[in-house]
Amino acid sequence: MTGRTYSFEFFPPRTAAGKDKLRATWEQLGQLKPKFFSVTFGAGGSTQAGTLETVLEIRRAGFEAAPHLSCVASTKKEIAAILDQYKTSGIRHIVALRGDLPSGVAMAGELRHANELVAFIRETTGDWFHIEVGCYPEYHPQTRWAPDEVANFKRKVDTGANSAITQYFYNAEAYFRFVEDCARAGIGIPIVPGIMPIGNFSQLARFSDACGAEIPRWMRLKFEGFLDDSASIRAFGLDVVTALCEQLLATGAPGLHVYTLNQAALTGEIWQRLGLSTRA
Repeated sequence: MTGRTYSFEFFPPRTAAGKDKLRATWEQLGQLKPKFFSVTFGAGGSTQAGTLETVLEIRRAGFEAAPHLSCVASTKKEIAAILDQYKTSGIRHIVALRGDLPSGVAMAGELRHANELVAFIRETTGDWFHIEVGCYPEYHPQTRWAPDEVANFKRKVDTGANSAITQYFYNAEAYFRFVEDCARAGIGIPIVPGIMPIGNFSQLARFSDACGAEIPRWMRLKFEGFLDDSASIRAFGLDVVTALCEQLLATGAPGLHVYTLNQAALTGEIWQRLGLSTRA
């Protein structure tokens, strides 16, 4: 399959040392020729300035970069101002998400769902932005009925989303089933699988418990059996994630989106194992 989209995700660093580390990371991963880097956006815009700063620095270095934009706890006026800032900066690609409500904030804001954010972006900026949205092959933590997951995703597509990135997962069958369900629902945009490399299992378990991504029992027991053997955890994690990517690509996935956690080593190793580090 040609024309696949490969992309890497970062979060905005808060310290000078973090900025230096991220700069080294995206310079290293840039050698793998991703289509774009994405940069996350904190709940309620808590890292808005860092998001734009990081995106602009990446773009100045000659790479494509897409800022995330979440709508929770924000007003339409605030979101419109951010969109205008992105347009003025020449940014044409955006990742539109609902986001999580900040701790201690009771009001969800004027736009409560991601499809409302997508509609607002289209209403205020027309076709200026290529809009990515999120989707959940193993269901969003707040989903109560399986068909709701596809219906919620379809609303984002119907209001103007161009492509989607999934929550990370380790069960390829969940992704394949979700893509089939979406096709039956008339969803035709690319659904790029999200990939989370594994270097620290306790950290992964915390992330997964919070976002609803399932760690298969066999994987969890294997990792727990390594105890504090970080080298074995890293080696096994590389094997698991590489095999997952191989299966996804062999079965026609339209690309890969890697949640890097601002680190290059694991992603670079996976790319080398997949033979993607030498692609033209």
